[in-house]
Amino acid sequence: MRKEYAATMKRALFIGGTGIISTAIVRRLAEDPMWEVWVLNRGNRNSVLPDSVKTITADINDEADVILKLGDMHFDSVCEFIGFTVDQIERDYRIFKGRTDQYIFTSSASAYNKPAASYVITEGTTLSNPHWEYSRNKIVCEEFLMKKYREEGFPVTIVRPSHTYDERNIPLGVHGTKGFWQAIKRMRENKPVIIQGDGSSLWTVTWNEDFAIGYTGLMGNRHAIGEAFQITSDEVLTWDQIYKTVADALGVELIPYHISSEFLSACGDKYGFDFEGSLTGDKSVSVVFDNSKIKRLAPEMTTHVRFDEGVRRSLDHILSHPECQVEDPEFDEWCDKIINILEEAKTKI
Repeated sequence: MRKEYAATMKRALFIGGTGIISTAIVRRLAEDPMWEVWVLNRGNRNSVLPDSVKTITADINDEADVILKLGDMHFDSVCEFIGFTVDQIERDYRIFKGRTDQYIFTSSASAYNKPAASYVITEGTTLSNPHWEYSRNKIVCEEFLMKKYREEGFPVTIVRPSHTYDERNIPLGVHGTKGFWQAIKRMRENKPVIIQGDGSSLWTVTWNEDFAIGYTGLMGNRHAIGEAFQITSDEVLTWDQIYKTVADALGVELIPYHISSEFLSACGDKYGFDFEGSLTGDKSVSVVFDNSKIKRLAPEMTTHVRFDEGVRRSLDHILSHPECQVEDPEFDEWCDKIINILEEAKTKI
């Protein structure tokens, strides 16, 4: 397939393109005159995209319709953000084989072995997560794509983000099915807030615009083909520091209540809270990411937005947008119940 545009211009297609991570990447790339940016999705949140972005309204699961709408278009990079299972990635392979010079799959840093042999994580750290099906599915997707690369030269690049946030989100460890807001509300009401473990394990949170710097450095980069890259902030915090930073930004006193991840997992199951996956399989384990590999290809990649600044940006937006304040009374009741049970148990010791 021949390209329809000037040889000096590159063309990117984002599958999804309006999520926490992808919105920042689309916005950054749209400012680059060397790129023509396309987004393929159902059109539900395209108001967040820059005016220059071109859209294809389609359900990626409808292969025939997608192929019809793509026509003979060819892309320098196809960027997948909503692929979670291997059948979805096999679908992408069928659609984009021969249509792109690079297919970038968004995997997850939660795919790394928990706990790993070393708390310092590199791209060579073993992939294995018996605690979280989400992570295991990402591993299978990676394995399928690397097999196609080795056997057929399918031009895959794998990206592994960790805990990335934007102005619409606060990155916390323990929350209910409706998101972070109820934990924020508990802070504002001077109620105890549950933190997994003793709060001393190490974690990394990444502002989405910082992530976009690393990601766009991989796009159209021949050295990224057949490789995996983790992209995270260089700032390392304990979970107590994360929660204290949020409380400071709110102007309230943090009342931490530390509970082991194992206990939270056992108590959360019957309420539909998958703490084994999100905590034991991810956030309860200390990790420090070695970002030297991504920095070799994207030298600008560094921490431009520290967490104390990023969380204030987020809170400014969330507190002025009521639609971001989704209450979760079931989670609130669960927190009070678990804390009361543990406090009563202490009196009997």
